[in-house]
Amino acid sequence: MTADDYIRTLALEPHPEGGWYRETYRASEAVPREALPERFTGERPFATAIYFLLTADTFSALHRIRSDEQWHFYAGSGLTVHVLEPDGACRTLRLGSEVTRGESFQAVVPAGCWFGATVDEAHGFALVGCTVAPGFDFADFELGERETLYRLFPRHRSLVTRLTRA
Repeated sequence: MTADDYIRTLALEPHPEGGWYRETYRASEAVPREALPERFTGERPFATAIYFLLTADTFSALHRIRSDEQWHFYAGSGLTVHVLEPDGACRTLRLGSEVTRGESFQAVVPAGCWFGATVDEAHGFALVGCTVAPGFDFADFELGERETLYRLFPRHRSLVTRLTRA
C-alpha cells in the first residue's frame, strides 16, 4: 500500500505537528486530577492511541506533551524520532522493521521531552501508532517555537531549524 492508500483507508486527517493521524482509542475511564502529578490541569483518560503517518516530504515538528508516549512501528520505511532531553542532550530513536540494523518496533519518549520525527528514506513514508498514558489531551500539547528552542538547546540549532516551522 502507498501512503495515500493508508491515509484514505484509515481515514487519517492532518495533524497540527505535521503528518496525518486518527485517534483509535480513548479509555472510557479517567484518572482524577488529584491523582495525577501537578503538571496536569484536569482529569485524563487512562490511555489514548492514534495512527500516525509521516511522509518523507514533511516532518513531525518538535513538540512536547505531559505524558510518556510509546511509538509502535506498523508499515513503510524507517522513522527517526529526535528527542531533546531536559538536560540539553539529544538522542534518536529509530523505528522500523530492520531490527538487525538498529531499528525497533517500539520506543518511548518520556514526558516533558521535546521531540519530532523524520522518515529515513527519501521517498518513503512510515505508519506508526502512538499510545499515551495518562491519555492525550491537546491541553498537554506544546508545539515548539524556533527561537525558544534555540535558547534551550543551543548545541542542537541545526536540528531545531530542521524540525520547526517558525
